[in-house]
Amino acid sequence: MFMSKKTAKNIKPGELNLKEKLVHINRTAKVVKGGKRFGFNAIVVVGDKEGHVGYGLGKANEVQDAIAKGVEDGKKNVIKVPIVKGTIPHQILAKYGSAKVMMKPATPGTGLIAGGAVRAVLEMAGIHDILAKSLGSSNPHNVVKAAISGLESISDAYDVGERRSKSLNEVFES
Repeated sequence: MFMSKKTAKNIKPGELNLKEKLVHINRTAKVVKGGKRFGFNAIVVVGDKEGHVGYGLGKANEVQDAIAKGVEDGKKNVIKVPIVKGTIPHQILAKYGSAKVMMKPATPGTGLIAGGAVRAVLEMAGIHDILAKSLGSSNPHNVVKAAISGLESISDAYDVGERRSKSLNEVFES
């Protein structure tokens, strides 16, 4: 829905030094004749802490298999995040389902002020100074997707100049 194919194709995850962070594990149960069969799903965030981040969902009968599948899925969905002086260029309010994530740039030294799933996404992206708040639903799946959606929608000065067919100097003058 929000993952642009152009962005994901331009980044080769094999060339990046990606680390992973487990955000949430959910246990599911299927009732069968002999009792209950348990399964697991894991949402994982991957990133190189230098402006590349992605998320993945893995489902399996064992926890380790679910995490491994989530990491593989996350490597396929890596996006590039423009970072300016350790923060984001402008404020964002992103929504996915009923989960909303608000992110504001902060001055150097403020630190990463975010909680839960949003914090994992911002840490893996390599953002050091930011104020973030999760609003609405606290479902980690939707919060991660909203955070990634917001980071993907960021426009830096180069993007604005490209859209307006202007140089960087012309962008900053207007």
